[in-house]
This record gives sequence, C-alpha cells and structure tokens, in this order.
Amino acid sequence: MAITTGGATGTPVAPPAPAAPPDQPGHPASTGGRESRRGATGPRREAAWRRRDRRWGYVFVAPQLVGMALFVLLPFVASLVLAFASWNGLTELEWVGFENFTAQLQDELLLRSIVNTLLIAVITVPVGLGLAVVIAVALERLRTRTLYLILFFAPVVTSTVAVAMIWQQLFRADGVLSTTIANVFGVAPPDWLNDPSLALLAVCIVSIWSSLGLNVIIFLAGLQNISPSVIEAARIDGAGAWRLFRNIRLPLLSPIVFFSSIVAFISSLQTFDTVFVLTANAGPDNATRTIVYHIYDLGFGRFEFGPSSAASVILLLLTLVITAIQFGAQKKFVHYEDDAA
Repeated sequence: MAITTGGATGTPVAPPAPAAPPDQPGHPASTGGRESRRGATGPRREAAWRRRDRRWGYVFVAPQLVGMALFVLLPFVASLVLAFASWNGLTELEWVGFENFTAQLQDELLLRSIVNTLLIAVITVPVGLGLAVVIAVALERLRTRTLYLILFFAPVVTSTVAVAMIWQQLFRADGVLSTTIANVFGVAPPDWLNDPSLALLAVCIVSIWSSLGLNVIIFLAGLQNISPSVIEAARIDGAGAWRLFRNIRLPLLSPIVFFSSIVAFISSLQTFDTVFVLTANAGPDNATRTIVYHIYDLGFGRFEFGPSSAASVILLLLTLVITAIQFGAQKKFVHYEDDAA
C-alpha cells in the first residue's frame, strides 16, 4: 500500500478505504436510503390509517347524531320558539312574547302540577334510595344472590305500561292489595285510584317499585368497590354492624348516592306514563296531574302548543334549579375514599 505525505510537515496519510459495493450492508444506499424511504412513507401510511378510521367513526356515529338532531335538538329549538308564540298546529304562527309564561304561572293547573311533581320527587327519591341501600347491604352478604338480583331488576326492563296495568288491578277496591289491607286492619277496602288522598301515593308506590332494582344493583356495585382493608380496620377497632355502615360504608357510598339522587330527581320530575296509564285524566280532582302530563294535555289534548311549550321551558328551569342545588350541597355530604385516606 502506498503512503503519501500531506502538507508541509510531511505527515504520512493513508489513502481512503475503498467504498463498499451498493449490495453490501455497509453501503449507504443499503441502509440509510432504506431508512430514509421508510421514514418518509411511514407517517403517510399512519395518516392514511387514521383518516380511514376517522371516516368509519363518522359512519358509526352518524345515526346517533342524526337521531339526536331530529328528536332532541330540533324539538328543543322548536319548543323555545313556540313558547313565545300562539299556534294550534293549523293557523298561522303569531308572536305573543311572554304572554304564555305569564298565563301559565297564573294557571292553577300548572301550580297543582308542580306541587304534585315535587311531592312525587320528595317521596320517591329518599324512600327509593333508602330501600335500595338497605337491600344492597343485605344482598352483599349472600353468596347466591343472582336470583334476587333478577327478581329486583325485572321491573326495570318491563314496560312501564305493563307495570302500570298490573298495579291498576292491584289498586282496585276489590283487588288483592285493598282486600289484604281490609282484612288485616279491619277497615273498608281503600279505593286507591278514585280517592284524591291516595291516588298520588299509589303513583309513588309504583315509581319506587319499578326503579328499585336498578338502584339496588348500582349500590351493590358501590359496596363491593369499597376497599376490604378499610372494613377490616374498622372491625379490628371494634366497630359493629351499624357503626360500620354509618361511619364507613355510607360515607364511602355517598358519591353513588349523589349520582343516583340526581338521576332519580330528574326521572321523578318527568313522570308521565305511570300517571297516564294508572289513573284516568290525571286522577280524581287532578290529584296525580304532573308537569309532563300538563304539557301533554295542553299540547295534544287542547292543541295549545304555545302554552305547552312555555310549560316545558318552566320544567327545564325547575330541573336546572334542583340539579344546581344538589351540586351545591354535595360538598357537605359527598366523601371520596382518596380524600378520607
């Protein structure tokens, strides 16, 4: 190998090594070029996959979006517009401003509907959630509780119309429930659905019974999610069953109670099908007339869509106020396990 001298100093310099052939691993075309091509095409392929996934996502979400637009957003906007107008479905639309709201707030039927709806909420929510918590605690200790869960959950998946028709037969003066009460207490058989003082209570009983199973399953899942170490530590400290439930289980279950109470309140404010099937014409002396039934009666019974829409807006505001109060009060009774730890 020839050695040459470079520069003025005469330092020997080795000649450059021969370049590797293109087909060998050391050649840049065999490694760097391939990596550069892979780096250039990789993001393009990934972007193509993402674009295709995004298109399929739009395809699957589109039916839900169309359904929400047609059956939720469009009726909501239409009700807001009709709340400030007078229209019976056939005549020309006439703007009346806040006249519908003023007339509804002075209507005794609406005020009676609001009182009945709030009574249903005040009765069904605490009683229903309380029974659900007690039953969930009792079922937690059972190893074979599948049959009980099925029995409790059956009314939830049963049609509300079917449930109301069954209870309608039970609430008759000669029905099983009235006859049993008469035989046990020695009184006249109560006529639940024709007695103004009992008709609303009958609606509350049906509402509690039909929603009990769902709350039981939710609370049972919440109880099973409580850390066993916390329960064991409380038992070691000498906590009994009642103290364990009051000071440990119930506080740690409060987030689920908060969620269930909001859902139950909103559901009770929307009570309609039970009243519509169970009692005829909102019961005796409008004893079971709720806000939603009042909206239905105005809109599809009298074809007064303006006042009906105004009543629906009032229901929306009432729901928002009650929900806001519940969210404001959650800081006083809602406790999380991480915060407690």
